Amino acid sequence: MIRIAVDAMGGDFAPAEIVKGAVQASQELDAEVILVGNPSRLSLELRKYKDKGKVPLVPASEVITMDEHPAKAVKSKKDASINVAVSLVKEGKADAVVSAGNTGALMAAALFKLGRVAGIERPAIATEFPLPTGKVLLLDMGANADCKPKHLQQFAIMGSLYAKYATHIENPRVGLLNIGEEKEKGNELTREAWKLLKQAPINFIGNVESKEIVEGKADVIVCDGFVGNLILKFGESLAGYTFQMLKSELSKGIMNKIGLAFLLPTLLKLRKKITYDEYGGAPLLGISGIVYKAHGRAKAHAIKNAIRETVEAVNGNMATKLKENL
Repeated sequence: MIRIAVDAMGGDFAPAEIVKGAVQASQELDAEVILVGNPSRLSLELRKYKDKGKVPLVPASEVITMDEHPAKAVKSKKDASINVAVSLVKEGKADAVVSAGNTGALMAAALFKLGRVAGIERPAIATEFPLPTGKVLLLDMGANADCKPKHLQQFAIMGSLYAKYATHIENPRVGLLNIGEEKEKGNELTREAWKLLKQAPINFIGNVESKEIVEGKADVIVCDGFVGNLILKFGESLAGYTFQMLKSELSKGIMNKIGLAFLLPTLLKLRKKITYDEYGGAPLLGISGIVYKAHGRAKAHAIKNAIRETVEAVNGNMATKLKENL
């Protein structure tokens, strides 16, 4: 049986929502979900559920908060839930790890304990964005604020392999996020990265502008983590704001309210497509193991889906495939 270690103390709504999502996942999936954290607090949460599924506990006495310096916290808090959860993978007691906690700390713990895939200098966070015709994979979404051209080349190769083996796109189109389509456009980073991507063993289609992200021009789009995180946060807020504004306008006046009654099922389907809750987590590509980062604001449904995606990655032997092809 697949075993997924979950950092039960990480995230804005830990441990209650993490435990709830873990219980739901264990009930629906053929997997053992190992909760890592304060045993008394976790036991108290688990008492809420008659059917707890397969959810063993592993104690961890410390927690790394969102505002702590990642590397320092990982080194000083040896018994932090993130550290213990990643260690379970290193020791072969779990097949993968999921955390909604401090992103930098998760990355640092994974690097210190699991290491990088050979040939990769900077692991990256890969996030899927929903499109009318499917999905687009963007990376890096925040792990590396400062990058060199060769890092973007490595992101592109990892993203292409992930799209091929995880989303089953035979020859993924890879684009470089830039301010124009011409290869001369952009800053020094993007101009030099363009040259390297052109030489890489991928289906590189050139520069992609931000407006083309949602048009489906590319299957994989690469950028540095600073830009990627800005896009991620803006996209999340815009999607939520648009939905709320549309719902507000449609609720004004009797005719609009009647129309809203008919449109509501469609609006709910739309919200389901664009909310991060449905996509659960983002893989850290370039790590010698399977590590998924859930959203810091993730509640039970998002945690369950993050665990589901992680189980699929383990079933698909994703870590080995990436290593072999890189």
